[in-house]
Amino acid sequence: MQIIDLSEAAPLITNQAAEALVSGFARHWPEAWPHLESAIDEVSEALAPGKICRAALDTSGDLLGWVGALPQYGGNVWELHPLVVRPEHQGRGIGRALVEDLAGQVRAQGGLTIFLGSDDEDNMTSLSGVSLYPEVWPHIAGIRNLRRHPYSFYQRCGFVIVGVVPDANGPGKPDILMARRA
Repeated sequence: MQIIDLSEAAPLITNQAAEALVSGFARHWPEAWPHLESAIDEVSEALAPGKICRAALDTSGDLLGWVGALPQYGGNVWELHPLVVRPEHQGRGIGRALVEDLAGQVRAQGGLTIFLGSDDEDNMTSLSGVSLYPEVWPHIAGIRNLRRHPYSFYQRCGFVIVGVVPDANGPGKPDILMARRA
């Protein structure tokens, strides 16, 4: 596996990157990129100047997964968005390798922190399906992963939960906010 700037391989793997978004998010977040056209738009946005966009390729040059990031707070903080590994390649360390590569890229840009939002639209954690108000923090402190929500993956990559946006995706569908040092 090699990790490169996605822009170096575009447009050859742009469609593969878009297909990865559609297939990678279809099960639990089907409205994120419901069709190839919306995913192609997302890839194009990720390739805009000033952003980081990295791709993991196999030895044949086919896309395994990719990660993007955009600067916030004057470049001190970078938002990880999106991260996707093709479903058939998940669980092999590709996502972790992309996160670590991204951290190095962020540090090279002078960034200090990486943050992300990880939606729970499909009742995957104990934070979904309940009213988190008015005592949000006790809910966060007692979070449980019920159905392989990616927040556990991000914790293994060094991220910590720094907050939650209750009802971000509708009643009982929060966005879990996480961050780590770059």
